[in-house]
Amino acid sequence: MMDWTDRHCRYFHRLLAPHARLYTEMVTTGAVLKGDRERLLGFDAAEHPLALQLGGHEPADLAAAARIGVDFGYDEINLNVGCPSDRVQSGRFGACLMREPALVADCVAAMRAAVNVPVTVKCRIGVDDQDDYEDLHRFTETLISAGLQVLIVHARKAWLHGLSPKENREIPPLNYPRVYQLKREFEKLTIVVNGGIVAADAAMSHKQHVDGVMIGRAAYHDPYVLARMEHILFDTPLPPRDDILVQMAPYIADQIDGGEALHHIARHVLGLYLGEPGARAFRRYLSEHMRAKGAGFAVLVDAIASLREHARAA
Repeated sequence: MMDWTDRHCRYFHRLLAPHARLYTEMVTTGAVLKGDRERLLGFDAAEHPLALQLGGHEPADLAAAARIGVDFGYDEINLNVGCPSDRVQSGRFGACLMREPALVADCVAAMRAAVNVPVTVKCRIGVDDQDDYEDLHRFTETLISAGLQVLIVHARKAWLHGLSPKENREIPPLNYPRVYQLKREFEKLTIVVNGGIVAADAAMSHKQHVDGVMIGRAAYHDPYVLARMEHILFDTPLPPRDDILVQMAPYIADQIDGGEALHHIARHVLGLYLGEPGARAFRRYLSEHMRAKGAGFAVLVDAIASLREHARAA
C-alpha cells in the first residue's frame, strides 16, 4: 500500500470503520532515521488504533525506528516481510527476508526490547521455491522464539523474480487452508489473514478459522466495503456515504488552511460510491476539479450533486 494509505486516506477510512486497526504505508528505516519525520510519520489522533509498518533488515536500525514510532504515538510496530517489489528486494527487506527467518527473529527481538507496544510481522505463505507448509511452520516457530505474538499472513506466496508486484497479488493462488492450519498448530499465536478478501461475508467466514482479517487494496478501490464489514462484524449502523463526506469537511478545511492541496485528500474518496447510480459522474467531476487552484470542500459537494443528477437521469 505504499503511496496509498497516507494520513489522509487513513482519516477517511477511520470514519468508515471505527473499530478497525489502521496501518501506515510501509516506511523504510532509512527514511525514518534520516528523513522528514513529521511528513512521514505524522497522523491525526482520530486514526487510533494505528500501526506503523516498517521495512528494513538491520535489527539496530529497526529498533531505533520503532522507538521513534512509539514516540510519535503509534499503537503497534509492524515489520513487513511480505512486499515482493524489486525496489524493496534491492534494500534487502520485504518478502526476500522470508529466506532468513533467524534474521527476522533478531529484528523482532530487537524491536520488542526497544518498545512497549506490540511488535507484529506481515509475511507471505512462502517465497519462490520455498513454499512448503513446513517452511512456513519453521519460519513462524522461529519468530515465536523471539517473542512474536501476532502474525499477519498474506495467503499467497511471492515470486521474487519473474512477476511484478501487481502480478504477485493476482497470479500465485490463494491458499487460505494453509493459514488456517498455521492457526491450528499455533493456537496461542494471533493470526490475521490477508489477500483476496473483498466482501464482508468473506471476512466473517475467515473469522471462523483465524483471529482477524486484513483488507488492503479492496478497501482502497471500494472504501465502503469497510463500512459493510464494520456493520457485519460489530453490528453498527451502515452510515450514508454522503454523511461520511460531510464528516470529512472540517478535516479538509484544516488541511487546506495548513497548505495542503485538495487533490492529495480527495483522491482517496474517488471510489466511495462504487456500484452506485451516478458513481462515474462523481469520480469524473472530482477528478476534473480537485486540482483547481483554491479548490476546497465545495468541490466534493458539487461532485455529489453531479452524482445525484446523473442518477436521476439514469
